[in-house]
Amino acid sequence: MEFFYSPPTFILAHSLTIEGEEFAHLTHVMRKKVGDEICVVDGVGHAYDVRIEELTKRTARCRILQRHDRLHEQLRDVVIAAAVLKNSSRFDILVEKCTELGVNAIVPLQTERTLPSHAKTTRWQKIALAAMKQSERCVLPTIHDLHSFHDFLASIPDSSLKLLPHEKVAGPMMSEVIRDASSIVVCIGPEGGFSDEEVSAARAAGFQSVSLGPRRLRTETAAIVAAAICSR
Repeated sequence: MEFFYSPPTFILAHSLTIEGEEFAHLTHVMRKKVGDEICVVDGVGHAYDVRIEELTKRTARCRILQRHDRLHEQLRDVVIAAAVLKNSSRFDILVEKCTELGVNAIVPLQTERTLPSHAKTTRWQKIALAAMKQSERCVLPTIHDLHSFHDFLASIPDSSLKLLPHEKVAGPMMSEVIRDASSIVVCIGPEGGFSDEEVSAARAAGFQSVSLGPRRLRTETAAIVAAAICSR
């Protein structure tokens, strides 16, 4: 069954509507018609089996047949904070794959060794939306605005398990540390790695250094591996 998106404001007790780009995809790309059944997700944890009852020029009105809570969602709340990359297409991949793997939020970071000084937040949110539907999730990850590294460290609640994968750490392995954690924040460094001062600041903020394995990984690869470990 194909997945489509409708924001919570378009959803009532027994019906919902699909508009905008999702409506164009529904009618012009997927060629759905009255009577067809599809799945609609609201991005905040609910999925709906629906039947299309009416199509106008700009709107599809659907009857809700069944609601599913937390469909295909993991129990852990996972935030990936990663330094923005000089090659923006690599950060596109990071957003797409981390969304597929179940993360709840992605925070672009400005670090000492980060070259770009801006984030393509709107583009990345669209990538996350497409990846949410493709992977049949019902939670749309939040793509935050660009944070400075130190502002980010100060924003994290103490209740979260805070992890800093680092290439110079021999252990412990990240997979060993997260076993009982329900809320995890993982901070991934830039191409040149975190500076010694940033590593010290992260540790002072409660971050624990962990290893993702013996090989040195690119930023986007490290983020994907960390997201995959958290999704198990």
